Amino acid sequence: MNIVVMGQGYVGLPLAMAAVEAGHHVIGFELDERRCKRLSAGTSYIEDVSDKTLQDALKSGRYQPTRDEKYLAVFDVAVIAVPTPLKERMPDLSAVRLATEMLARYVRRGVTVILESTTHPGTTRQIVLPLLEVRSRLRAGAGFHLGFSPERIDPGNEEWTFANTPKIVSGLTTACRDRVWEFYAGITENVIPADSLEEAELAKVFENTFRHVNIALVNEFSRVAHTLGVDVWHTLDLADSKPFGFTRFTPGPGVGGHCLPVDPVFLTHHVRTKYGEPFRLVELAQDINESQPGYVVSRLQNGLNTRHGKALKDARVLALGLAYKPGVADSRQSPAVEVVTDLRRKGAHVDVVDPHLTGAACDLLTPPRYQDYDAVVLLTAHNEFDLAQIAAEAPYVLDTRGVMPEAPHIERL
Repeated sequence: MNIVVMGQGYVGLPLAMAAVEAGHHVIGFELDERRCKRLSAGTSYIEDVSDKTLQDALKSGRYQPTRDEKYLAVFDVAVIAVPTPLKERMPDLSAVRLATEMLARYVRRGVTVILESTTHPGTTRQIVLPLLEVRSRLRAGAGFHLGFSPERIDPGNEEWTFANTPKIVSGLTTACRDRVWEFYAGITENVIPADSLEEAELAKVFENTFRHVNIALVNEFSRVAHTLGVDVWHTLDLADSKPFGFTRFTPGPGVGGHCLPVDPVFLTHHVRTKYGEPFRLVELAQDINESQPGYVVSRLQNGLNTRHGKALKDARVLALGLAYKPGVADSRQSPAVEVVTDLRRKGAHVDVVDPHLTGAACDLLTPPRYQDYDAVVLLTAHNEFDLAQIAAEAPYVLDTRGVMPEAPHIERL
């Protein structure tokens, strides 16, 4: 089949590679010119897609990255996998609208269009469907097929990949869902049908809302434990010994990435603006997690003052990790960025080291002499960081991830 994947990011590129491997001819549509050039040169910018995998796809002749709209003219299946970020704390569906409008010019009888971008329930039916119908002059469910299949990519996760992570599929009609199921069944191992578009859309945002709320719970719990003078990490170890009824979450500097800080907002904003109803627990979780970077800064400030008689202003601080999670070169919505910004705003001299990130935001790629700093704050636990060396050389460490060895000069969040 001829496949179009709109967007060649962390979702679209692995999907495109899987489709190529399954024998399909794939157009990887990407508006970013720099990304297109890198893809055409066989250089991947996605951790889950190696250069070799990309180069093999190019050599096969079945993969063509492009930003030229003319290559959208003929397709059997088109998948929309573009970003859905927040803009001024509001859901931004402009990329979904643009991708849909572009595809609509080339929709013909019998094709299938699938939305993968995370969004609020109702988006496929209320936004994507009318845009496609008006431009194509065909009726969804009769003239062409329409579906929603939420992405479940976890960047850097080598155990659960695109191939083996269960794939939820849905369709405007049963026939639409069958077409969507048929496509994904050919490139993934486990396809799970939903009863409606909205059911699949809601399942996706709830998956991440579940994590968001539980992270907020454990973040606030860690503050309570600190106030009580109890080690939260030992407490969590004890609770985790229960073989049923408990799922372990751990505290940290906040939530980051493409999903957790964003997806719950899609749900709460939609419910409040369209139905006038608050989603109180989720809104409270957002408040807690958004305040966590500030809490980390206050803990570092107090630690410097009480342990070493040092003010945060003019202190030399080394921040380890800027990415939102270990092993990835992605700092989108990263709480580490907020911590560093706040420390500098308060007058600290901060150096940032992250072996996965380059550019103006990151000062160093490799760790310097830890003893040259008044404090080291571990924000992202990359494997490249030598925890034993940090413990041996740094005068004071604030460990926000609970991975450092226990020692008098090491404070865990």
